[in-house]
Amino acid sequence: MYPYNIPQAMTKRPISFIGSVCVWLSGLFLCAQPLVAADSIRITLPELYRLADEEARLIRMSEASLRAANEGVQQAKNNLLPHVNVAVSGSYIGDAFLMSRSFSTSGQTEVILPGLGPQKVDNGRQPGPHWGNTFTFEASQVIYAGGALIAGIEMAKLGERIAELDVSKNRQEVRFLLTGGYLDLVKTENQLAVIDQHIALTDEVLAQMRAREKEGVVLRNDLMRYELQRKQLELTRVRLTDAQAVIRHQIQTMLHRPEEQLLLPDTTAVAKEYNALEQAAAEQAWQARAESNNLLIRQSEAAQQISEQKVRLTRAASIPSIALVAKDELFGPYTTDLIPVDANVNAWFVGIGIQYDLGSLWHNHRAIRQAKRQREASQEQNEQVREEVKMRVHAAYIHFLTAFTEVETQQKQVELADENYSLVHKRYSNQLALLTDLLDASSVKLQADMALVNARVDLLYNYYQLKYITHTL
Repeated sequence: MYPYNIPQAMTKRPISFIGSVCVWLSGLFLCAQPLVAADSIRITLPELYRLADEEARLIRMSEASLRAANEGVQQAKNNLLPHVNVAVSGSYIGDAFLMSRSFSTSGQTEVILPGLGPQKVDNGRQPGPHWGNTFTFEASQVIYAGGALIAGIEMAKLGERIAELDVSKNRQEVRFLLTGGYLDLVKTENQLAVIDQHIALTDEVLAQMRAREKEGVVLRNDLMRYELQRKQLELTRVRLTDAQAVIRHQIQTMLHRPEEQLLLPDTTAVAKEYNALEQAAAEQAWQARAESNNLLIRQSEAAQQISEQKVRLTRAASIPSIALVAKDELFGPYTTDLIPVDANVNAWFVGIGIQYDLGSLWHNHRAIRQAKRQREASQEQNEQVREEVKMRVHAAYIHFLTAFTEVETQQKQVELADENYSLVHKRYSNQLALLTDLLDASSVKLQADMALVNARVDLLYNYYQLKYITHTL
């Protein structure tokens, strides 16, 4: 009656079910799949994931952060390039004033001129050239900085790696969120199919009761009670339809799809996914997948590597830095002496510069110890993340196995409920049972049918939760 083909056995628990694949696939997932309207499309989970990768805002935000991290790596690499400064200036030079030590501009002052010896110069305005120019070119190349430059580049690369992992992690978050909504759509669609089946059964009984009412065998009160049950089924259907609309709107809003185009789950693909659960791996395989793919573990490893680079960067502050320096300066006029020279002067030099902060000898050792402690904390955090992921995988796998048992139990309950309803309905038709007995049997059958739908979708949800924890969605 239902769409799922449950595996014959799991790794830890043997699970057996009654019914052939053909009978199961003739149920809700395939034959009960409603026709798609012209403005609706059936979509599979992989197609939903593809749309999310293109449209989900959380993924686009993380991709923007990744692009910024890429630029950070290039910026860090630029620190290996030479630093070049060029300066050009023009100026107007006013006349100089010569004053005595008592700040008087009258009288004379004795100055020593090169090649002339002591000379008397009148105090006051000293005429000279007025237009000045300066051109300076300076280049420097760091050849050793105690590993600070390389550590900076490595930290930038690790930051880029963390940004990449953030994109992947956010992609997994969005996919799992969409998977939950998608499976909720599948569940409500299957529940609607169950309600429709029970409405059809109720209409069948009502038709029989109305015929018997004309014969005076059935009381009007009994007929009203069964009509009330049909109204309850219609109300349940309306609630399910409304819930389906809310879930679909949430999904379409996340994917920025037009509201007039309805996205419907491809229940045929879901049925195939369900039947493939017999290939679900053992817990050890899921643990291995988590160790290799879990993005929280990868991020904690990158954070640990960053803490190691911080130690290296902190140590570099206590090591001298060495750089090659070259400078050329062209300026004029020459006004350094008392008598200015109206000419351009060019001077240049090339050398090696060494810079060392002596204060780091007593200031930086605390910073180094702090960086080492942070590295130790990062290592412990990495191990903690691994333990948490391992526990989450174990718990999810146990729930996954439990879901199989629940489906098996609910399937048996459906079989018993169907058998009970058929027996009570036959007895009621032969006037050997009361209406209350038929109502009870119908209610039990409805509960069993709905519980089986929920159990099967919950089994798929537990499977996708395992994939989410291992970040293999």
